[in-house]
Amino acid sequence: MLTITQALHDQIVAHARKDHPDEACGVVAGPAGSDRPERFIPMLNAAMSPTFYEFDSGDLLKLYRELDDRDEEPVIIYHSHTATEAYPSRTDISYANEPGAHYVLVSTADTDGLGDFQFRSFRIVDGEVTEEEVKVVETY
Repeated sequence: MLTITQALHDQIVAHARKDHPDEACGVVAGPAGSDRPERFIPMLNAAMSPTFYEFDSGDLLKLYRELDDRDEEPVIIYHSHTATEAYPSRTDISYANEPGAHYVLVSTADTDGLGDFQFRSFRIVDGEVTEEEVKVVETY
């Protein structure tokens, strides 16, 4: 299960809406080994595409150095889908290389009739996708 604060949830959704019609992407870091998302880090989608996201390699290197310096890890890796449901694509699955991370997808398309976005979380390990419950809390 992913437990996330309302503030972080809202920041991820706002980033997805702001970058629409391109896919948004980013990371929420937390203390190493804690599984607790704390620090919102929006990233630039270097692909600038409505159907694909890619972290800029220089930004990614800088991010991982910063995470090491702060004894943090990526707790959430998020991106948006602009025209499809919030479910990992084959490309998303092939690029998932953080087995301990929660992969959050936000859809900015109304694909289920329940509103203009979906917020879902998955674990992706060795190509296997498992959806998990998302619990939104005010504070930890």
